[in-house]
Amino acid sequence: MARPRLVTRDRHGPAAPARAEVVIVGGGITGMSAAWALTRRGREVVVLDQAPVGHLGGGSHGSCRIFRRGYEDAWYVKLAGRARRPWAELEDARGERLLRPTPQLTFGPQMPQVLAAMTAVGAACELLPEAEAAARYPGVAVTGKTLVEPESAVIAADRALASLAALAGQGGTIRTGVRVSALADDGRSVRVQTNAGDVEAGVVIVCAGPWTSRLLATAGIVVPASATLEQVAYLEPAASTPTKEMPIFVHYDAVFAYGLPIPGSRRYKIGIHHSGPRVDPDNQDQSADEGLSERIEQAAKKYLPGLEPRPVMQERCIYDNTPDTDFIVDRSGNVVVGSGTSGHGFKFGPLLGEWLADLALGVTLPQIPGRFALSRF
Repeated sequence: MARPRLVTRDRHGPAAPARAEVVIVGGGITGMSAAWALTRRGREVVVLDQAPVGHLGGGSHGSCRIFRRGYEDAWYVKLAGRARRPWAELEDARGERLLRPTPQLTFGPQMPQVLAAMTAVGAACELLPEAEAAARYPGVAVTGKTLVEPESAVIAADRALASLAALAGQGGTIRTGVRVSALADDGRSVRVQTNAGDVEAGVVIVCAGPWTSRLLATAGIVVPASATLEQVAYLEPAASTPTKEMPIFVHYDAVFAYGLPIPGSRRYKIGIHHSGPRVDPDNQDQSADEGLSERIEQAAKKYLPGLEPRPVMQERCIYDNTPDTDFIVDRSGNVVVGSGTSGHGFKFGPLLGEWLADLALGVTLPQIPGRFALSRF
């Protein structure tokens, strides 16, 4: 398919708006997944992002993420099961393994709710006494009975995002360094105002992470959202610790500590979910926060006895949060919204991309739940 023309000019006047069938604002996991879904259907797609793919200020950068079904809500357990198929399709399309099977240990006060939710939908899991879990997985100091999820995986996040960008770029156009400042939907098309000139699109999909709510406000669409700047640390084994395969772990409680091994590395990633401060996405300080560093180090000492608790590297990551932590997947006029991933959306990226593509094409989607609708706010 021919690439869309991005600039048109009247020979006697100023540049007319470029035209595209679908413009996607945001080149993170959700936006690139939507772009790939649309280009596979032969649609003309232009992806616009203010920075390079995988940039540090976005929510999709970094080496890895967890693919898990272990939620305390059976509905999400079932949804995560559905999300595995589009990941397999992405791996087939690129000829590359992006999800490395890795067992997950879930323990803590809210583990029984996770067990009940997984059991309710028939998701594979095994409940172990503390002593047996400790013997089988000595790298993690579990507390109490432990739920083992055998079908979890570590997502090679950086490779996944690069793969989606490569596939989307084969059939569409990806433009970085282009900041979108406003949208105007006149009922027939959407004028996309950017620092590189306007673009006119039949439909716009907005997947701009923490910038989504302020951009949608220019089109009269209200999305309640807040951004937080989270922090993770990368640890290495202590000198006396033999090298062993480490599992994923989640301490499921109000303080949600988690960790996962880095694909192809001896390093291990650890963080505390939803622990960062609120932030303006245009004013992110990427330096380590001392308070968060201390909390993460204490969690490492408590749960990871074979690793050096002092990190070899620390990293910030921005979350785009909704008030209820459910995603937003909906359409308003000619604007489709994919946002509010709230720190747990990466595993659903390719599935959400398919849904957003369907919404952009006007397909009726009974499978998209009302709990993701804009009308819930």
